[in-house]
Amino acid sequence: MPKIDPQYFYLAALKKYGIDAKALCWNTKEHQYTRFEVLRRALPKDINNCIIADAGCGLGDFWIFLQERGEVPKHYIGIESLEPFAQIAKKRTKQEILYLDILTDTLPHTDYYICSGTLNTLTSFESFLFVKKCLDASKEGVIFNFLYGDKESEIYNYIDDAQIEKMLESFHAEIFFEASGYIDNDKTIGLKKCAPSLE
Repeated sequence: MPKIDPQYFYLAALKKYGIDAKALCWNTKEHQYTRFEVLRRALPKDINNCIIADAGCGLGDFWIFLQERGEVPKHYIGIESLEPFAQIAKKRTKQEILYLDILTDTLPHTDYYICSGTLNTLTSFESFLFVKKCLDASKEGVIFNFLYGDKESEIYNYIDDAQIEKMLESFHAEIFFEASGYIDNDKTIGLKKCAPSLE
């Protein structure tokens, strides 16, 4: 189970703030968009040739961010485990939005998986599984941001360097993109599967 009950945590925020970045527990829309800018840098320049899955798409804000820039992918799939959020995302984006649980359900195969903020309230094990499932379902890789450091929190999940190293070793993956310093205690990493060894 996540560190908190997502039904209570996020749906209470949605009820309080409505369709707003704060419904996803971001401080501001500007903070949310700063993270989106970093995710966009990790994706190919010719994004219009890519199939992208947005794991934990929330209200569909990443699609709207891309649309505002005139940089929509060839195909966008939003994946959301909270049904009210999935319904709102489908209405706002007019895109394919799947009501699925990344941790337990079969995922569609796409070029890239992106994940913004979804790991923040998972346990360490769930974060590990979440990233692995997205990586396995991708052709090119998975790009995700997370709370970086070794802080202990009853609500939020912080990932440190040792956990990243464990991911790389267990997934047989390598980092193709890395960014930090854009927001305190936040980091973005892009992973791709290593080619099988011929030995």
